[in-house]
Amino acid sequence: MKTKKAVFLDKDGTLIIDVPYNVDPKLIVLTDHCLTGLKQLQDQGYLLIIVSNQAGVGLGYFKEAALATVEQQIKILLAGADISLSGFYYCPHRPEDNCDCRKPAPGLLMRAAADLHIELDLSWMIGDILNDMEAGNRAGCKSILIDNDNETEWCLNEFRRPLAVARTINEAANYILEADGKQLAGV
Repeated sequence: MKTKKAVFLDKDGTLIIDVPYNVDPKLIVLTDHCLTGLKQLQDQGYLLIIVSNQAGVGLGYFKEAALATVEQQIKILLAGADISLSGFYYCPHRPEDNCDCRKPAPGLLMRAAADLHIELDLSWMIGDILNDMEAGNRAGCKSILIDNDNETEWCLNEFRRPLAVARTINEAANYILEADGKQLAGV
């Protein structure tokens, strides 16, 4: 079996514009400066997988079935740039449920890795808050923070430190491709 690597993407505020608890496809818009980088990552063999906390389900704001429409709309937006989404994993629980799938826990990444046979040590997590960094790092990935002013806590520990900080997914993709290129070259 061929070794698979992935880029795990937070959804709200990272891949799409953050509209709290949104499941209306008309309001789903990709963030600026993401398509070129995502296409480059895909072309270099990375699976692109969304991992997202969706507490709106547990809080009763929307039905879990509504997330299928969200996933479909994102796939449509990405398909326009010839980009395929390999997975859409979400946690439907409330923060106080203390589940193992709500970021900063690594459960979503671990489940995706098991389902899709992904080598986590070859993979990356891109997100806009330190909980994303912690989930990625706890899973064994390398992590990049998109600094778009969404982080409000700035409570650091060994797992909440990104390997790099970028302004956009395109910047993060360039960093990933450069870093992994150097690793392959033995630099």
